Amino acid sequence: MTNQRSFKARVRTRMEKTGESYTTARRHLINRAAPPDTPPTPTSTAASPSAQTEPTAAAAAAQTERIADDLIRARTGRGWADWFALLDAASASEWTHTRIARHLVTVHEVPGWWAQTVTVGYEQARGLRAPGQRRGGGFEASASRTVAVPALRLFEAFADETTRARWLPDVEVRVRTATAPRIFRADWAGGPTRIVVGIGAVGESKARVSIVHEKLTGAEQAAELKAYWRERLAALKVLLETNGDH
Repeated sequence: MTNQRSFKARVRTRMEKTGESYTTARRHLINRAAPPDTPPTPTSTAASPSAQTEPTAAAAAAQTERIADDLIRARTGRGWADWFALLDAASASEWTHTRIARHLVTVHEVPGWWAQTVTVGYEQARGLRAPGQRRGGGFEASASRTVAVPALRLFEAFADETTRARWLPDVEVRVRTATAPRIFRADWAGGPTRIVVGIGAVGESKARVSIVHEKLTGAEQAAELKAYWRERLAALKVLLETNGDH
């Protein structure tokens, strides 16, 4: 509780200096503490936790190992141990993923993406899921990248077959949904796995892509595909930012 009070005091101090509303001042303080490339999941919305999909942890590391305690504290007002103790007191280990995330948003005012992050960390710590695994079973791999092109151009790199072949060669992709410039879903290499791609603008000249590869067989495959997608998104970034010159 002390950490939350301290954060609220910082918000009010900024309000006095800048004349901003409480919500605006709070958002600026949260964003200032964020890592530069932390994306939302493809279909997440901060305002509605019930509509969000779960973020996927790295296959090789737990959420608490990937995300430092200081960062969680800066973004949410509490560290990992504090959140775990609070959720244990509420018997949250008996709740669904959605209920835990909604509780963090509505009761403790945790921003939507970070409510999902804390929820995954808690579920892993209490043995409700393994790193890289969804709460109900099954594994996923995720990767993200910020590219210095508009969102529509980044979307077209997935949706346009010719462009896609330049950075994602020799892969069969069957498109399921392509909603410009935000969402691209496709079956991967004939199935049964699939990819879900979310794209969001970062100002006028940059966009962030977040990809989740679903329905994987286990942690080993998730780790391999996570490395694969990091490499492919790096290639995509070079292709688009150099106009295909390299």
